Amino acid sequence: MLKTDKIVRADPGDEASFEDTARLPADDGRNLTSSIVNDLGLAIVTQTYRPGEPFPTEAELCLSYAASRPVLREAVKMLTAKGLLLARKRAGTLVQPEESWNLLDPDVLRWMLQRAFSIDLLIDFTEIRMSIEPRAASLAAHSASGPQRRAIIDAIDRMYAADRGEEDALEADIAFHIAVLEASNNRFMRQFTGLAETTLRFSIRRTNEYKGVPRASALDHKKVADAIVGGRAQLAGTLMSNLIRGALDLLLAASNHPPRP
Repeated sequence: MLKTDKIVRADPGDEASFEDTARLPADDGRNLTSSIVNDLGLAIVTQTYRPGEPFPTEAELCLSYAASRPVLREAVKMLTAKGLLLARKRAGTLVQPEESWNLLDPDVLRWMLQRAFSIDLLIDFTEIRMSIEPRAASLAAHSASGPQRRAIIDAIDRMYAADRGEEDALEADIAFHIAVLEASNNRFMRQFTGLAETTLRFSIRRTNEYKGVPRASALDHKKVADAIVGGRAQLAGTLMSNLIRGALDLLLAASNHPPRP
């Protein structure tokens, strides 16, 4: 018997075969694969399936999800690429321990954030932000295009609109940080946007709560934006570092950790 409630279940009155399922339109197949990946990924990360314990067989999963073998195999392949599973001949599919997971995969990080709250996870992520976003701000000040600078300014305008109750404060705050990463024009930093957006949805709420404010300061973010638009690279990096350092210090204090360098 499988351990977790599944998103997709077979209708007892449905006599369609697996071959019929395989002939569904491509979009339906992709949607089913995505649902299976999300369901199993979350089950692994929340330890419904634990490392070293038996993982359901392909046949069991096909029955549980009313999925064809090709759809199921694609889902398992995707989870394997994320480091959550390992397929071995004659040993079956094994659940991998956390140290094998690809923590830079936005899906994996989202599933981790959906399990019991871990402030240490947010601290580790904020440390990564400290090493990336200040440099991204400096690079943006140096080489951002006109449209990229416009995107940063638009995000600031949205943050002020949120102060007036006309915008979503969280979405505006995220849009600012994503715009700065994009404006760095560094291909690796731009790859960080998906990961940043996933985690900021959790961390911004927490840091605002610890700070005792309903939303982040539009003025503090505008100072960073002004430095970028004005081409002041060193100042832009320093101000962005100060923003993230403030968030990190709040998380450290809330978890009773000592200050970090």
